[in-house]
Amino acid sequence: MGELSVSAHLFAPTASRRGLLKGAGGLAGILALGQAPAFAQTTPKKLVFAHVNPPPESAAVAFAWFAKEVTDRSKGELVVDFQGATLLTKELEIMNAVKAGNIAIGNPAGAAGTVFPEMSVFLVPYLVSSYDQAYRLFNGDVGAKLDKTFQEKYGVKVLCFFDYGFRHFWNTRHAINEPRDLRGMKLRVQLAKVYADTVNGLGGVAVPMAWSEVITAAQQGVIDGADLPVVNMVPLKTYEVSKYFSLTYHNYGPTVNVMNLGVWNGLTPEQQKLVMDVSMEAQARIRKATESVDTLPAAKALLEPHGMVVNEADRAAFKKAAQAKIWPNYQKVNPELWDLIVATPA
Repeated sequence: MGELSVSAHLFAPTASRRGLLKGAGGLAGILALGQAPAFAQTTPKKLVFAHVNPPPESAAVAFAWFAKEVTDRSKGELVVDFQGATLLTKELEIMNAVKAGNIAIGNPAGAAGTVFPEMSVFLVPYLVSSYDQAYRLFNGDVGAKLDKTFQEKYGVKVLCFFDYGFRHFWNTRHAINEPRDLRGMKLRVQLAKVYADTVNGLGGVAVPMAWSEVITAAQQGVIDGADLPVVNMVPLKTYEVSKYFSLTYHNYGPTVNVMNLGVWNGLTPEQQKLVMDVSMEAQARIRKATESVDTLPAAKALLEPHGMVVNEADRAAFKKAAQAKIWPNYQKVNPELWDLIVATPA
C-alpha cells in the first residue's frame, strides 16, 4: 500500500506550515515548503500489476509490454511491476486485491461475469456474433457506461476492455459437430454462471473450475475437456491433454483490465493520460493476436502439428439451441444492455 501512494508527511497540515514559515525565517521557509510538491512529483510510484497467466499467453504478452512502456514513457515516474502467475494465481484473488488497493492493476480474466455481473450479458452464447460488433460496443457508449458503473459500484477504473476471442471446445473423446455431441461430456467452465449455463444448455455437463486446476483435472480424467480461444491453445499447452478442437464460436470472451480507483485518482492528469493511451495500444495488440488465428485454416495450421484434430462445427445448430434454452433467461436480467447489443450491427 505504501508504495502506491505519496507519503502523507510530504503534505504538512496548516499549523505545521505556519511553524515552518516562522522557524525557517521568511523566504527560506517558503522555498523549503515549495520543495515538497516538486519532490512528490518526481518520486517513483510503483504500480503492481497481477495477471493470472504469464507470457506467452496472449493478454500476458500485451500487458508485460504495457508495463514496460508505461515505465519507460513516464521516465520512471511510474514503475509498473507486471506479475504473471507469480504474485497471485487465481482470478478472484487478483480482483479482491485490486478492489482492496493491495495491488494497483489487475483483471478477472475469464471470471469477468462473476466479478462484474453487468458483463454476463455479453457472454451469452451467440449473442455477440462478430469482433467488429464487440469492439463497437466496448469502445463506445456501452464501455463508457460500464466504466462509470464500475467506478461507483466497485471502486475500480476501467483501463481497457479486452477479450480472449470466441471460445471453442477441446476434449479427449471425439470431434464436436452439433449439440448432441456434447451429451455426457464433462467440460470445465470459467467461474461465471453464464458459462455453466452455456455448456449445460448446449447439452454438456459443466464443471466450474479455476484455470490453475484445469490441466491436472484433464490428466486425471476429472474433466473430458473445456473451451478456449484458438490463440491460447498453444501457450497454455492444452494440446498435451486433449485430442480434438472444434470451432463452435459459442461464447465471445470479453473481460476488463482495471486499476484501483484510489490509485488512479492519485495519478496526475498527465500520468492518467499516459496509462490510458498505452492501455489502448495494449488492447489493439491483444485483439490482433486473437483475430489472426481465429479461423479454420489458421487453427489447423497452429494445432495439427501438435497432434490435434481440428474441425468446424455447425454453428447454426448451436445458435438455435442457445436461443431456445439459454437466451430467454438472460434477456430478462439486463434488457437494456441486451437491446443495445442486438441493435449493434454485426
